[in-house]
Amino acid sequence: MTRPPSLRRRPLTVVSLLLLVMAVTLGPTPSSAAGTDWWNPVARPAPDSRIDVTGEPFKGTNAQGEVRGFVDAHNHLMANEAFGGRLICGKAFSELGVADALKDCPEHYPDGSLAVFDFITKGGDGRHDPNGWPTFKDWPAHDSLTHQQNYYAWVERAWRGGQRVLVNDLVTNGVICSVYFFKDRSCDEMTSIRLQAKLTYDMQAYIDKMYGGTGKGWFRIVTDSAQARQVVQQGKLAVVLGVETSEPFGCKQVLDISQCSRADIDRGLDELHALGVRSMFLCHKFDNALCGVRFDEGTLGTAINVGQFLSTGTFWKTEKCTGPQHDNPIGGAAAPAAEKELPAGVDVPSYAADAQCNTRGLTELGEYAVKGMMQRKMMLEIDHMSVKATGRVLDIFESQSYPGVISSHSWMDLNWTERVYRLGGFVAQYMHGSEGFVAEAGRTEALRDKYGVGYGYGTDMNGVGGWPAPRGANTSNPVRYPFRSADGGSVIERQTTGERTWDINTDGAAHYGLVPDWLEDIRAVGGQEVVDDLFRGAESYLDTWGASEHHAAGADLSTGASATASSSEWSLFTSYAPGRAVDDDTGTRWASDWSDDQWLRIDLGATHRVGRVTLDWERAYASSYRVELSTDGTDWKPVWSTTSGDGGLDTARFTGTPARYVRVLGLDRGTEWGYSLKEVGVHSD
Repeated sequence: MTRPPSLRRRPLTVVSLLLLVMAVTLGPTPSSAAGTDWWNPVARPAPDSRIDVTGEPFKGTNAQGEVRGFVDAHNHLMANEAFGGRLICGKAFSELGVADALKDCPEHYPDGSLAVFDFITKGGDGRHDPNGWPTFKDWPAHDSLTHQQNYYAWVERAWRGGQRVLVNDLVTNGVICSVYFFKDRSCDEMTSIRLQAKLTYDMQAYIDKMYGGTGKGWFRIVTDSAQARQVVQQGKLAVVLGVETSEPFGCKQVLDISQCSRADIDRGLDELHALGVRSMFLCHKFDNALCGVRFDEGTLGTAINVGQFLSTGTFWKTEKCTGPQHDNPIGGAAAPAAEKELPAGVDVPSYAADAQCNTRGLTELGEYAVKGMMQRKMMLEIDHMSVKATGRVLDIFESQSYPGVISSHSWMDLNWTERVYRLGGFVAQYMHGSEGFVAEAGRTEALRDKYGVGYGYGTDMNGVGGWPAPRGANTSNPVRYPFRSADGGSVIERQTTGERTWDINTDGAAHYGLVPDWLEDIRAVGGQEVVDDLFRGAESYLDTWGASEHHAAGADLSTGASATASSSEWSLFTSYAPGRAVDDDTGTRWASDWSDDQWLRIDLGATHRVGRVTLDWERAYASSYRVELSTDGTDWKPVWSTTSGDGGLDTARFTGTPARYVRVLGLDRGTEWGYSLKEVGVHSD
């Protein structure tokens, strides 16, 4: 996001004015390296940023036929167009050239006095030198959260340094937009998403023009995994569109009442898919009509909780967690600037330290959206979802063997990691400092080895999160320039833009062009093994995407089958007959008498191979039960059991076995009521 701008603009120096005039009037200038080197443009604008990488980018695949390269699973190229258009200052590209792209918000001139968001996020008084090109005295910087970090030439440097997949999350937040002092457009979230998608395609065309025409540039927006693989094999950068917004499809809630419908969700998913979006978050920062969020912490958490109230009319609500996973602690840190926005007499509530989970999980509309994404072969981002919502999403995906689950920037509880990998999903870590990144990578290394997957990072640049600080030039293991890229084919020098040269040792990860330097810092701290895992990231990400595209929902053998039970609860108004558990309607259910030993038996009508049974429990669930199979209805073979059932959606997997009959045998109830199943699914796989 951005800080506040100032009302006066500092006069351009003569040199700056001349450079700007040259950029506008002369247009693209032939590159001295043009012609034989496909990776160098034939007409880069002048003046412009340097790349400071030499050598041909690697192409093709390895000996196993796998693509190679790093993946940034979470970035925001066009966030300057979000939040009302004046929170992130500067642009990723401009037809008028670098001086127009890399300039501060008008309110920041002459000295940052009105850089309100800057001092909210960074501290101090927000004052800074607003001049970008060509001096860059104060920005971009690793701790400046309000200035452009994704200039196209910096992204080019990351590509030249070995990155091959970039997920551009189209991002905004209507509430932040509405309360921020400066804006130059409406706060409608979908309007901003559409604009950011268009500008991403415009940036592709801008880069193509440098390389001689449509399709010739290194920045390639892709809409399926096969296309992405082809781009990576060509040695170029595959760009995937995602969405991260707090009220997708208008699905906000006000006083716990949804403001959207299933039709809104369908229209929204169809529009996003048509725009090229292939991954998205269903909730972000605020609880909405689809799901509850994983809280933010500290002062920022309090400020966002205020935003939650302003948006929804309710504050976050917590409860004790039921498993090892937990949401972030809210704490009681004050956020005076935000709290003064609350109505008189309304205060942010306090929270018990032992109640760290959001009470809100995945709603009925949220489940509809999840299934809609599965139907469209989209990947779901579970970062920012509450523990309760994440657990339900994983239950749904497991019940359908759907692999399209992504954790892109360390907002998922690490205790979910194996479930994600078991499904075939992908995990990336936030762009932490090298020591922290290496430590977290080490905690999940055994799981990556077990499942044979690579690793990713999520830079979250332009995402107001903060980036790695410098470790210092005097550390025992600094990055030593020049160094070679991970594949060994390119030489990487310190990066220079205008009059400023950045060094990862003394500047930290100030902008996107320093991603290769940060990766070298990880190698210096953690060794080659961590970098090797990251270099396999592109392959693993595309594996997840491809498996999602090729997923075929297996036929449910139980739909419409004959069902009997040991008992059925009687009601004057509603039927709880056994067939209600196999009618493909989660609004109905079978319910037993209120005693322990009860069973539900399903006759599939013929013998089939059975390897998976899904059980969607109502509130009256079994804490202990087993699944049994039979070919004749007389001799039963136990194939799966649990003594730690907790309700919700269970998936029982076992070795495929021929069976005509399936029996669910309840042994111990989890509640005072009987056993109640909304749906039982029977599958071959």
